[in-house]
Amino acid sequence: MADALVFMSGFALQGAIEPIVIPAFERDTGVRVDARWTPTTLAVKALNEGSEADVVVLADPAIDDLCESGILVPETRVALADATVGLAVLAGKPKPDIATTEAFRQALLSCSAIAYSRAGASGIYFEKLIDRLGIGEAVRQKAVVIPEGLTAEKLVSGEADLAIQQISELIMVKGVDLVGPLPPEVASVTGFSAAVLRSSPRQEQARQLVQALSSADAMKAYAAAGLSPRQ
Repeated sequence: MADALVFMSGFALQGAIEPIVIPAFERDTGVRVDARWTPTTLAVKALNEGSEADVVVLADPAIDDLCESGILVPETRVALADATVGLAVLAGKPKPDIATTEAFRQALLSCSAIAYSRAGASGIYFEKLIDRLGIGEAVRQKAVVIPEGLTAEKLVSGEADLAIQQISELIMVKGVDLVGPLPPEVASVTGFSAAVLRSSPRQEQARQLVQALSSADAMKAYAAAGLSPRQ
């Protein structure tokens, strides 16, 4: 997409940014946006290897590292929303009890197959969590691990009966029901922020996009998409 702003983001905010924020920005400014959705870990790898972009929305630890390394312009950083890890099942299927850590642990042990994304923040957290709960080996034996994308799609395809991911990503998939966030003792919340790349040749337009991403209308869109706005 020639002369378009290259926007790179994790999937967690896609449900709000893609259908609402970007179209409104394009209408208001006449600036086209080339949006590229990828897990935070893969986005960081691409940027460190020289991939070109103008604006990114990534998990806060990644934004920290990219600011420190000089890839991002720190003063352009704006906090957008928090994403919470949750669990989903196929629509109409019984929802397991996950009110307590032990109930959640039993739900994982009782399921036939569970889907998660190894490259996403939620999957990385989940890998560590199942080891903490002492069920790492048992869960991995029936895991449906995807390299990237929406884990709840594996519920619709019949490949898994539970899916773990950010709630905002789970509810993007039609035909699934959200069970809820993980129990308080093992809950995981990840903050996401936007920033402009130092190498961007379109600094003014890139900053305009960051403003749009942090606008009041964007905050309403984040809330409607299962996120917790940070402004």
